[in-house]
Amino acid sequence: MRIDLVHLRTFVAVAEEQHLTRGAERIHVSLSAASAHIRSLEEALDTVLFTRTNRNLELTHAGNYLLSDAKELLQRASVFTSLAREIRGKTEGRLVIGSSSDPSASRIGIVVATLREQHPYINVELRARPSSGAREGLKTGELDIGIFLGRPIDPQLSYELLDNACFVVAGPAAWKERIATADWADLARLPWITPVDQRMAYAIMLNEMFDQRDLELNSVVQFDNEAIGRALMRQKVGMMLVREEHALRGEQEGVLARSPIARVTFPLVMAFAARRHEDPLIKAFMAAAKTAWPAAQPAYKS
Repeated sequence: MRIDLVHLRTFVAVAEEQHLTRGAERIHVSLSAASAHIRSLEEALDTVLFTRTNRNLELTHAGNYLLSDAKELLQRASVFTSLAREIRGKTEGRLVIGSSSDPSASRIGIVVATLREQHPYINVELRARPSSGAREGLKTGELDIGIFLGRPIDPQLSYELLDNACFVVAGPAAWKERIATADWADLARLPWITPVDQRMAYAIMLNEMFDQRDLELNSVVQFDNEAIGRALMRQKVGMMLVREEHALRGEQEGVLARSPIARVTFPLVMAFAARRHEDPLIKAFMAAAKTAWPAAQPAYKS
């Protein structure tokens, strides 16, 4: 039995998208080609990999069982190819990077510019991901590297600590006097803009700040992108946990006010699958990241 890696790549894309068209678009092949790849793979394996439900495709028990092995095989093939290219003097390939929606905080622009200068044959795809989405993407293989707020807790990931980011509680400047004199209970009673996903770093920090004081926030609006939250805060919708630099800028512009009592730090990390530690593509990205984060160091799992 001979398995084509192209067919495996199509299988993984369709499985993750749960849709033949979206899977084909993701790997830039035609719909008919993607369908032929899946059909050929099913024939080679003599098993059905998908069942159709409404407009989606769902993995069969066999398909679900084979998915993780397919990802592992594709990853090993990618590393093998990268090593071969490195031997002949150049590193080339494709990296999918998950980063926060705040490019200034992750310094992703500097990192990618340096990477492209040092390794012009490496192509980069950037995807905006919150911390929870970045972790999940690294585990499923959707992402090669993630830069996000988070503690090093996943045993299957390797981490580099880039910085300890500072966050403060801030709100509209029109509430300045109330914010300046508010204790923790007063802060919790004010209207709040909070994360939808309780796995997001912002939610974790807020829970640690207020839950330990047995306080529940008066959440009036929820967001899944902190840039949207900041825009709402500037429109006097509510309070929010923000990076200290954003709060300082808002104060200087006369649109935000900071609480003098609510401040917290949280790790900003770069992470990748631990099994890829010797992957030339990962090593190239890490070297480029050192230009933006010269003090970066390995972060050990807590």
